[in-house]
Amino acid sequence: MDDHADVVVLGMGPGGEEVAGKLAEAGLDVVGIEHRLLGGECPYWGCVPSKMMIRAGNLLGEARRIPGMAGTSTVTPDWAPVAKRIREEATDSWDDRVAVERYEGKGGRFVRGTGRIEASDRVRVGDDTYSARRALVIATGTEAVVPPIPGLADVPYWINRDAIETEHVPESLLVLGGGAIGLELAQVFARFGSHVTVIEAADRILSLEEPEASALLTDVLSREGLDIRTGAAAKQVSAAGDAIEVTLSDGSSVRGNHLLVATGRRANLRAINAANAGVDEEARWIKVDATLRVAPGVWAVGDVTGEGVFTHVAMYQADICVADILGHDPVHAEYRALPRVTFTDPEVGATGLTEAQARERGVSVRTGTSKVSVSARGWIHKAGNDGFIKLVEDTQRGVLVGATSAGPVGGEVLSMLTLAVHAQIQVETLRHMIYAYPTFHRGVEDALRELR
Repeated sequence: MDDHADVVVLGMGPGGEEVAGKLAEAGLDVVGIEHRLLGGECPYWGCVPSKMMIRAGNLLGEARRIPGMAGTSTVTPDWAPVAKRIREEATDSWDDRVAVERYEGKGGRFVRGTGRIEASDRVRVGDDTYSARRALVIATGTEAVVPPIPGLADVPYWINRDAIETEHVPESLLVLGGGAIGLELAQVFARFGSHVTVIEAADRILSLEEPEASALLTDVLSREGLDIRTGAAAKQVSAAGDAIEVTLSDGSSVRGNHLLVATGRRANLRAINAANAGVDEEARWIKVDATLRVAPGVWAVGDVTGEGVFTHVAMYQADICVADILGHDPVHAEYRALPRVTFTDPEVGATGLTEAQARERGVSVRTGTSKVSVSARGWIHKAGNDGFIKLVEDTQRGVLVGATSAGPVGGEVLSMLTLAVHAQIQVETLRHMIYAYPTFHRGVEDALRELR
């Protein structure tokens, strides 16, 4: 069958679904193609279920902080309600019929299958082709990166999807990768009773964020009983009876019942024959311009563009892409205040540039830091008040170019800092604001006083 539509959207994750749905509501004939579940990684194996796990783990963490604050406590972890809640949220164990009905209710057409690009205006799914009269939108997301470690393919390792779907907490867990995904899941399973070892080849965990954030989480997670191994890459993986053994580059080795590989994500451009749309299939991401255009008649949105690899970026890009396809006044993507949150306890929220990144770009930098524990709210909070706020100022322009908010609800405190970086609000203006007392965000005022 050779079908025609105004727009063909290849990949129906958060960004693709948003583009397809809005264009269909605008009256265009839209075909959305997805070989997995409509909605993508986020609602089924990513943002939503992982944060449900984190919420459960944080409840356990808070219960264990009661002694010395509000009496005594004894808490017994139970994974069963967590697994049950995830399955219910995923619509009866990973069924996307509700999402498909929602999309089709907007007037869109849905095709289940693996799409491969034949030309910049045509996608093949099995024996059928779908030609786009107006636009092809690539929104195929990313997949977990599995490093070529000798022996890894011979053991039953997990990726994030397996960790989300598990109905049992492993007695011991090795986590390969000390980034956001690895650390979030590591802390959850540790709080539910698993002995967890985190293996990170870089010299610190959360290496893309400020060193202070890495030090904070290393300290907190170590106090919670996690074994944090940094500066040692995995060199060999092998089965050791019922366990899995990982040999490290420093000569040591670690064992666990399960192994979670959380070493990043990348787009698989070869799998979709992206070269037929003018894309370099060997690249890690699809290069787009400020309106998300790839080539004439071709756009890309979401994780496949490599701009942050977050749901909120995909949704932001989707609106820009829709406006461009519909011929509205152009809106250009701007990422200088891109917000990101690692949902550990404490949370690590960050926006814009780190101090090191700013210096690498030649920015005249001044930083200011305040500790949550010495603020009034931190003192009141007491147990679990680890954290800090760090500001990075461009002294020549007098504006913030980056900030980190780590601590209880660090991601929520981040909102005002994201606005400050995005709107390029003068530091002097921030100094003369009124900050509610006693709040965690009042720590921003303290950090401003420390800018030097």
